[in-house]
Amino acid sequence: MDWRRFGFIAFIITILFSVVVLIGKAEISPVVIVTSMLATTIAVATPLTLGALCGVYCERAGVVNIGIEGMMLAAAFFGWLTAIYMNTVFGLAPMPSLLGGVAAAILTGGLLGLFHAVLSVTFKVDQIIGGTVINILAVGITGFLNRQLFFEKGSIFGGNVPHAPGVLPRIQIPLLADIPVVGRIFDQQPITFAAILLVIITHFVLFYTRWGLRTRSVGEHPRAADTVGIDVYFMRYANVIIGGMLAGLGGAYFTLESVPSFEPLMTNGRGFIALAAMIFGNWTPFGAWAAALVFGAAQALQINLQFFRESIPPQWAFLQISYVVGLAPYLLTMIILTGIIGKNIPPAADGQPYEK
Repeated sequence: MDWRRFGFIAFIITILFSVVVLIGKAEISPVVIVTSMLATTIAVATPLTLGALCGVYCERAGVVNIGIEGMMLAAAFFGWLTAIYMNTVFGLAPMPSLLGGVAAAILTGGLLGLFHAVLSVTFKVDQIIGGTVINILAVGITGFLNRQLFFEKGSIFGGNVPHAPGVLPRIQIPLLADIPVVGRIFDQQPITFAAILLVIITHFVLFYTRWGLRTRSVGEHPRAADTVGIDVYFMRYANVIIGGMLAGLGGAYFTLESVPSFEPLMTNGRGFIALAAMIFGNWTPFGAWAAALVFGAAQALQINLQFFRESIPPQWAFLQISYVVGLAPYLLTMIILTGIIGKNIPPAADGQPYEK
């Protein structure tokens, strides 16, 4: 990723942070406000980061995946449903139930990744259509099961919508979390820390291991890879499934780490924003993460402004309207996808079915 993109990311984040600092109450230190924004940004960027990593794995192997949104939505629902069943029906303690829900979410994402691989690699269905099928399927299944299981007469919970057994507890990094003020940045929940760790692991795997070399080769020149004995079909299958599992972990964030409940369409376009982050990050893990932080900062702006609603001056009254501020991530998505910040060069064989 070139420095111009990093410069744009730093510029946008600085603007978003500055708005909150300028509006913040005088008795609150700017350092406290910036720390709060940064901690919130890292947290809310978690599903975007994991969704972007899903796209990196898939597209580095030559398979376009616009079904990230559907994978995260389905994983959010089935992870939440599993946690409820394990806690309410089987009587397990909250923590094992939550971990079971996370495992179910990852499995759901992996199965949808397998489904996408079957469509794209084996049957050579147009990959855009395959991703669209996953998105439509996820919306339909989660909406239907949500109504049938929890809202219909005679449902298993008697019409009362249950909640998952809480959310995953926060984890503090020893010593760093004890630092005054800025220590809050190192006090996050497990999936947030896992997302950051997975960025580092993905970078190492893609660029410093044999697996990564083979993945990139089937995404750039699959025929040459096949000639030297690399199984193109296997590599594409494996990477799309791995990507689906990461998207599943991103889905678990919504119902098991953010709020202990499920709402239809609760991913709210995050999968498509994650796709934009991956493209803006030029199909690299650290670039995708940096772009995800931009979108996270835009969302953190809306969250943190709620604390300073009364301090907003009249000329900035539009910032009191949550819907207006909430448009920021989507406006940034449109700006980034126009390509005005720099040319995006995908893997050469991205989206191209391979005939042996």
